[in-house]
Amino acid sequence: MTTWHELREGMSRAWDSLSEGWQHLFQRASGAMTRYLPLGHKEETDESPTNGPGWGVLAAEVSESPKQVRVRLEAPGLDPDEINLRVEGNMLVVSGEKHYQNEQTAGRFHIRECAYGRFERAIPLPTDVDPDAATASYRRGVLQIELPRRKGTPGKRIPVKSA
Repeated sequence: MTTWHELREGMSRAWDSLSEGWQHLFQRASGAMTRYLPLGHKEETDESPTNGPGWGVLAAEVSESPKQVRVRLEAPGLDPDEINLRVEGNMLVVSGEKHYQNEQTAGRFHIRECAYGRFERAIPLPTDVDPDAATASYRRGVLQIELPRRKGTPGKRIPVKSA
């Protein structure tokens, strides 16, 4: 009986560990998902990331040096004036609106894998930054934000200029 009990407890611990690992992976991955609300809609729906083109990934890289934090974000199909950046606490919040241009197709099937509409993504920053001295540029679909290290002021908007 002791062996059976030990085996059962070992399997239970293994299952708990596996479950915890999947939950951690899901939480980290869901931070990279960006919800696109259809143009004109003000409220979110309960649509899951797998149920359509309302979700997309704005791939981001965050790096830091002794003087600054640099965020590089892939955001193709936007104009610099469609991007809003602000620092809130220890988060860089990127929001905006991606416009859909209607294209006609002559075939029977039409597949759209791009997301359009309003979006917002919060990117955790590794340290306090000075949003007053931050700079941002957008070139060829890549948004680059440089945030000098220092105690940040929440809610400061960062202008984006074309590179």
